Amino acid sequence: MEGKPYCFASACAFWPSSLTFLILALSCPLATSASISTLNSSNENIDRLALLSFKSLVSDPFRALASWNHESLHFCRWRGVTCGNQSHLPRVAALELESLDLFGKISPSLANFTFLRRLHLADNRLHGPIPQELGLLSHLQRLNLSSNAVRVSFNNLGGVIPPSIWNLSSLTILELQSNHFTGSIPPDMGITLPLLEELNINDNQFDGPLPISLSNATNLINIQLYKNRFTGTIPRGLGSLQKVDHFDVCYNQLVARNAVEWGFLDDLANCSSLKYLQITSNKLGGFLPRSIVNFSTTLEWFEIDDNHIAGSIPAEIGNLVSLTSVRMNSNLFTGKIPATVGNLSNLQIMDLSRNYFTGEIPATLGNLTRLLELRLHSNELQGPLPASLGNCPLELLDLSVNKLNGTVPKEIMAIPTLTRFLNVSYNSLEGSLPFEVGKLKNIGKFDISGNRLSGTIPRTLGDCQQLDTLWGCPSSEPASCPTPSSGKRHLSRKLVAAISVASGIICLILLLSLFGIHRWIPKSKKEAHAADAIKVPHMMVTYAELLRATDGFSSANLIGVGSFGSVYKGLLDYEEYQLVAVKVLNLQQRGASRSFVAECEALRNVRHRNLVKIFTACVSADYRGNDFKALVYEFMPNGSLEKWVHPEANEQGQTRALSLIHRLDILIDVASALDYLHHHGPEPIVHCDVKPSNVLLDQDMVAHVGDFGLARFLNSSPVEASQRSSSTSMIFKGSIGYVAPEYGVANKVSVEGDVYSYGILLLETLTGKRPTGASFMDGLSLPRYVEMALPERVSEIIDPNLHLEKGEAANGHIRGTDYIRDKAVECVSLSLRIGIRCAKESPQERMQMQDVISELTAIRNGWIHH
Repeated sequence: MEGKPYCFASACAFWPSSLTFLILALSCPLATSASISTLNSSNENIDRLALLSFKSLVSDPFRALASWNHESLHFCRWRGVTCGNQSHLPRVAALELESLDLFGKISPSLANFTFLRRLHLADNRLHGPIPQELGLLSHLQRLNLSSNAVRVSFNNLGGVIPPSIWNLSSLTILELQSNHFTGSIPPDMGITLPLLEELNINDNQFDGPLPISLSNATNLINIQLYKNRFTGTIPRGLGSLQKVDHFDVCYNQLVARNAVEWGFLDDLANCSSLKYLQITSNKLGGFLPRSIVNFSTTLEWFEIDDNHIAGSIPAEIGNLVSLTSVRMNSNLFTGKIPATVGNLSNLQIMDLSRNYFTGEIPATLGNLTRLLELRLHSNELQGPLPASLGNCPLELLDLSVNKLNGTVPKEIMAIPTLTRFLNVSYNSLEGSLPFEVGKLKNIGKFDISGNRLSGTIPRTLGDCQQLDTLWGCPSSEPASCPTPSSGKRHLSRKLVAAISVASGIICLILLLSLFGIHRWIPKSKKEAHAADAIKVPHMMVTYAELLRATDGFSSANLIGVGSFGSVYKGLLDYEEYQLVAVKVLNLQQRGASRSFVAECEALRNVRHRNLVKIFTACVSADYRGNDFKALVYEFMPNGSLEKWVHPEANEQGQTRALSLIHRLDILIDVASALDYLHHHGPEPIVHCDVKPSNVLLDQDMVAHVGDFGLARFLNSSPVEASQRSSSTSMIFKGSIGYVAPEYGVANKVSVEGDVYSYGILLLETLTGKRPTGASFMDGLSLPRYVEMALPERVSEIIDPNLHLEKGEAANGHIRGTDYIRDKAVECVSLSLRIGIRCAKESPQERMQMQDVISELTAIRNGWIHH
């Protein structure tokens, strides 16, 4: 270890993992080694050489570091580099290169940035170990290497944190979450880390008490300690943390048994910036202090569920007008729910279930015009269901297992947003079910069992189009009826008798509901059949889920608009399907429904790596009862080929560009998809709308053909052909500029039509010229324009945004720039000839897709090995 600081040898000896190097990078004192001091006599030049060394170990597919190639440009003006003056010389103070798709290893030369304070390389494709030389960076304050192959958070790292990490006096962020670290936090942590702003060590196995010096770290903003094994009380003095906005100690073993031990809540009430207070699932007991009414009006989340807290809710809670989420469920609360909760105008979620609340449900809850979830089940609530709840945009309402009586208000049955669950079971409700129940068109689950309902069963129950579960007793025997799951109380004999009488009625409702659902058939049987056929097993989505996933189909999530609908980015909580693209059909547009059927039928059986993957379809109704149809696809983070061939400048005036190799790869991908559709799928399919905006690129820049709204089937039986023709007939087969010329005079599509469209796409991809541009008038077309330039003037028509990679070593020599350009022009010229042959006027003269793939692959390989 000669030439290395002592801390490397000692740390690596007792903890051989990648985290060691992170800690060393932040903790080791500045050391001067011969290898660094002799790099260059100029300190300024050392920084420049270190940057170039970093660049030499990474590939830059999107030319994000293009400015680093200009020798005349000072390195302080290179992208991602921030400098500061040290002894009147500019020195690198920050290197921030997030989300640039850089691939390679982290250069040890970064240790030469002796004044570096921020190193942010997150969300790239860096791999390998963290260089231990980074331990020389004594001024480093922030290090973010997340979302690479060198991550520290979300790994399987374990063991005890070395004591040295708690002595990093310059540290501002400590993130070690989702690992298997053990041990306790030193009691003086808040003193040794005075500049700490974020403490994220959740989801580990830390134990022992919380540090009593936590209040000394007065710069703390974010405290995330949840899901560990911390014990003891929550320390006092937290009121000094005036910057903290998030305090989360959920899922630990912390205790509070009396007013003294609840004192931390009094302290937190003085934190004027606090927004999120979460102490769920601990061992907190005693009475809830009245000091909660002193919290700042900035408080948004107050979650203390799953503890042993007793007492009542103070009426002054209505003063916390910023609250959006209140969770106090699974405790020992008593008394009445204060009417002042109706003042919480921003409240979205309220869960007071599994307690011992008494009295009536306050009618003031009807004032909560943003309330989405209301859970009051498993209490001792009495009186009628307040009709005012009909004013709330509820998605879920659970009032089960109480002592509520009276009739079911028609206002509740008419809440259009109720989609997830309506549960009023095991109460003493009487009378008949209002006919307004039919307005719950999107309700998924409905439980009315264990009441005293009677009277006529409304036929409108059959209008509940999304209802898949209706709970009631299947038998007239009381013993077979379900009992409350809370275990806090037993049904009275009177209630059991009521269940016995009502059970037959409930069963009738169930049967009628099923009958009604069977009778409800979409206007087009073909739509339902086609939609069901493409659904991933067990993946069902409702209108409400898609509404939430896209934040109300907000314009911020809009990623594209087509002829028959709009496409939104969405976040679905379903297994591995998280980020998705949701295509919402504009059913007011003529042909949109036919397009929906065509796309479903085309994609339900095809499987190919270069076709967009469809997850499911939704045929439903929106909250106003209007028909709603949507398709859910795999999300393509790099957008469409259209936006790469015709890029728009960003706020910094920069545009992204595709290299020649990327363009050739994409063209081969599209050709492969069409060849599969035409000749190798379950049934020959003609896409009918091949163009750059319908070619989508995934995170690895692999192309996927999408938008099958105009697709047609070949070789169908006469009956099927007739049905499909009526479903997919179109006023105009394709998009102007890409549609085959024979489509204008004949009503028959063919694979040759797709070949023509592909030829136009190829020419556009390599020239950057749209086929409908102003240049193409008076008989001049894009194919003719390209043909006139071949072979002498090809360099004049190549897309100016097409950038060429630096020459690779060939036969021991580095190729010069002129050779590279000449070779590129040759490759483009050969590729353009393929495009012209595909876009011939006569369908019989056009190429076959398999020949296109073969020739383009040969051109691509020739370019790689030039």
